[in-house]
Amino acid sequence: MSEFEGKVVVITGAGGGLGKAHALEFARRGAKVVVNDLGGGVAGGGDSDAADLVVEEIRNSGGDAIANKASVSDRVGASSIIKDAVDNFGTVDMLVNNAGILRDRSFRKMTLDDWDIVMNVHMN
Repeated sequence: MSEFEGKVVVITGAGGGLGKAHALEFARRGAKVVVNDLGGGVAGGGDSDAADLVVEEIRNSGGDAIANKASVSDRVGASSIIKDAVDNFGTVDMLVNNAGILRDRSFRKMTLDDWDIVMNVHMN
């Protein structure tokens, strides 16, 4: 039995990359996973289905997971993530703060709005 068996883990930014890898591994070890991902690309657009696709992969492997598409950049979104975890699984045992974004522009070309978005996700 894994030390993660039956534990509830919230993973932000889990729709791809390292966050997805974390989600799949925690699920493989028996954790219940909240896959949080707003979706998005380097230019700000993107597909909001990323979290759903990871949840589908976990469930197809016999794991237990839910998707959450709230933003980590404000309190409303953060509260939504935790509320979904508690409503579905009863508690939160672990949190992996993995979410991050970038804008594919040099510092001199980045708008103040883009700067604010990046800083809100990474620092708030």
